Amino acid sequence: MRTTKSIAAEARVVVWLVGSAESCKSKTCYSIYNYRTVDFFNQINMLYGTITEFCTEASCLVMSAGPRYEYHWADGTNIKKPIKCSAPKYIDYLMTWVQDQLDDETLFPSKIGVPFPKNFMSVAKTILKRLFRVYAHIYHQHFDSVMQLQEEAHLNTSFKHFIFFVQEFNLIDRRELAPLQELIEKLGSKDR
Repeated sequence: MRTTKSIAAEARVVVWLVGSAESCKSKTCYSIYNYRTVDFFNQINMLYGTITEFCTEASCLVMSAGPRYEYHWADGTNIKKPIKCSAPKYIDYLMTWVQDQLDDETLFPSKIGVPFPKNFMSVAKTILKRLFRVYAHIYHQHFDSVMQLQEEAHLNTSFKHFIFFVQEFNLIDRRELAPLQELIEKLGSKDR
């Protein structure tokens, strides 16, 4: 298992390689965003997969992160107006939508030398914002189940990587992080 220091070191290496998010417009930066977005999608998909027996239509009637945060689904294509749905349905919509984005060669080119589109950062930010909601749902609604399965180290490590990356490059608005702000602050204070 990787330590908080090694995760922070990795984040610093990425910063050194690509510079700040504001100055990062090169193919190298977009390739790193592409790689990390795919990596985080795979991680959260796997982590959520381990708790699906606990996250059901009956137990999670709405997609939420505690009592103060509720998420409604809209993809702008098939579902244009946000709809209230259960957490499993929301997450199914989300994972299908993200996979469709990742499979779109015009958005996430897999061939070397193929340029990233002008809207790449906007799409990547939306994906990461929505993936954060799955972390928030798991922490708020299913952390007892995660502990019962003895997977908290995996969840925490994955989330540390995720949060360090999105914060370093300002990829998710601070307001969106509010459901896990206390945890985020604790993770940050362990590095000091």
